[in-house]
Amino acid sequence: MGVYKYLRELWKKPKKNIENYKQYLISWRREPAILRVEKPTRLDRARSLGYKAKQGVIVVRVRLLRGGRSKSRPSGGRRPKRASLRLDLNKNYQQIAEERAARKYPNMEVLNSYYLAEDGKHYWYEVILLDREHPSVKNDKQLSNVAKQKGRAFRGLTSAGRKSRGLRNKGIGAEKLRPSKNAVYKRKINRRKRI
Repeated sequence: MGVYKYLRELWKKPKKNIENYKQYLISWRREPAILRVEKPTRLDRARSLGYKAKQGVIVVRVRLLRGGRSKSRPSGGRRPKRASLRLDLNKNYQQIAEERAARKYPNMEVLNSYYLAEDGKHYWYEVILLDREHPSVKNDKQLSNVAKQKGRAFRGLTSAGRKSRGLRNKGIGAEKLRPSKNAVYKRKINRRKRI
C-alpha cells in the first residue's frame, strides 16, 4: 500500500503537487459533461471505494455547473409560488453527479464516486459504475451484492446519497432519520390515529 499513500498525499494539495494541473482543468472543460475515462484519475481513492481493474467496471468523469440550482423563470402570471426561482434540494453535488452518470448508462449501477477537482465555474466528480449482467461482476462477492441493488443512485443508497439523507449520524438526535424520514412520518400519523 506504499504507492497509494504517496498518491493520497499528492492529491491533498493538487495545485502545488501535480504538474500541469491547470492544463488538466482546461482540457476537462472542453470535454463532454459526462465522459467515460480509461482509468481513474485518483487511483488511491477509487481503490479505497471498491474499484477493481476488471471487465464490467468503468469510471465516468462528470462535470457539474457550480452555483445555486435555479429553475427557469415562468413566462406568464404573477403568482408568488411561481415567482421563486430557487430549487432547495436536499442533495449534494456528488449525488447529482451520480444520478446523471446512472441516467447516461442505464444498464449499470453506481458503486461509489469521489471528488476530483473544481474551478470557478465547475465541479468534477468521477463515478465508478458496475455492469449488472457482466459475468466478472456477478462472480465477484463484493461487487455482485452492490450490482443487485437497482437504482442505487436514485434511491439514495450510495455514500453521497446516505449523507444527504442524514444517515451519517447515529444515536441521540438521529431518532427521526431511520429507517427513513417518510417512515417516521407515517409512524407518527398512525400513532395519532390510535389515540
